Amino acid sequence: MFSKFERMTAWRYLRAKRKEGFISVITGFAFTGIALGVATLIIVMSVMNGFRSELLSRILGINGHIGIVSAVGLPFNNYAEAVGDIAEIENVQTVMPMIEKQLLVTAGRATEGAMVRGMRLEDVVKKPILAESFKGFDINAFKGDIVVVGNRLAQKMGLVQGSELTLIAPNGKVTAFGTVPRMKTYKVLGTFDVGMYEYDSAFIFMPLEAAQKYFGLGDAVTQIDVTLDNESKVREVRKMIEASVGATAYVYDWKQTNSAFFNAIDVERNVMFLILTLIILVAAFNIITGLIMLVKDKGRDIAVLRTMGASKGMIMRIFFLDGAFIGVVGTALGLILGLLFCDNIENIRQFLQYISGRDLFSAEIYFLSQLPVKVDVLEVTMVVVIALLLSFVATLYPAYRAAKYDPVEALRYE
Repeated sequence: MFSKFERMTAWRYLRAKRKEGFISVITGFAFTGIALGVATLIIVMSVMNGFRSELLSRILGINGHIGIVSAVGLPFNNYAEAVGDIAEIENVQTVMPMIEKQLLVTAGRATEGAMVRGMRLEDVVKKPILAESFKGFDINAFKGDIVVVGNRLAQKMGLVQGSELTLIAPNGKVTAFGTVPRMKTYKVLGTFDVGMYEYDSAFIFMPLEAAQKYFGLGDAVTQIDVTLDNESKVREVRKMIEASVGATAYVYDWKQTNSAFFNAIDVERNVMFLILTLIILVAAFNIITGLIMLVKDKGRDIAVLRTMGASKGMIMRIFFLDGAFIGVVGTALGLILGLLFCDNIENIRQFLQYISGRDLFSAEIYFLSQLPVKVDVLEVTMVVVIALLLSFVATLYPAYRAAKYDPVEALRYE
């Protein structure tokens, strides 16, 4: 497609002489701009993807795809029958009865609000993220009057393995003197760390039997958690569960409870993609500027080439090669830089934190304890294609202008 002469001439024009130094600087800015634009776009999109993926995995690792609570605010007394019926529905992987209530926790002089969740040991084991976070103790000891506390909550209250804490529930016993809060002391079996601040700082797990006894529910539970083997089947399975449980229960899915949050992430992700693409666009304008100045500077050369028999197409291809080289090499460098940064992003964050002495990714704000990254091959390909397309389009006008150069006029004014 391109002759050896065209490639050689284009390469020679890219190596600016001393008097053409300003043109070389503009070309360098265009080259650097495309590389930084591509790298930044890959890094930001990968972090946004990782953030969404990690949050989703943590949320679904603790909660199921579908939840069922009583529509009248009363506990489920016949939950065993409902669990059996729901388990028979296609695409249902696990069905877990549980108790979940908010209360007050005290230990020494520390007092915190917390969410207590009562679960069976066999159900805890079925949730890999939760089971793996139960570290430093034997998970089979999860029975009797014990609790497992989120590690951040434990740190705030000064709790360690073997410590004691007191749970205080406002809906206690009714006496002649009024309602007395329900209080009971439990031993801390250990702590858990799922890597999500919302759970690590506010959740306490205890055996289902102990929770039923503490809240005075007998053999009842407050909700049923359903996990599917195929996330895309949530809507269909939810309709079947609604038909199964009837009007006495309210059925909801994870998309309902987290819709605002994940919609905000998706909107931010799309806006960031649009904004960062402008960096590449600015770099493309630098290519146009640099090539136009190069064309003006090489006017005499173009005239000589035309008088020696070079066609307009040949001149156009020479300057197109110059712009395309800047775009291709800049995009390739940006791709390599972006992927390397993504692969080492947590180490880079730790290094920057060490230098600045500040927390650059606070778990209290961003929910996660580590900076997540998920490189999407399709998105990276799209970024590369956009960068190359903008670079190639940017070369068309300068190349066309060079091809239209009048050799007679150019030689007359030299």
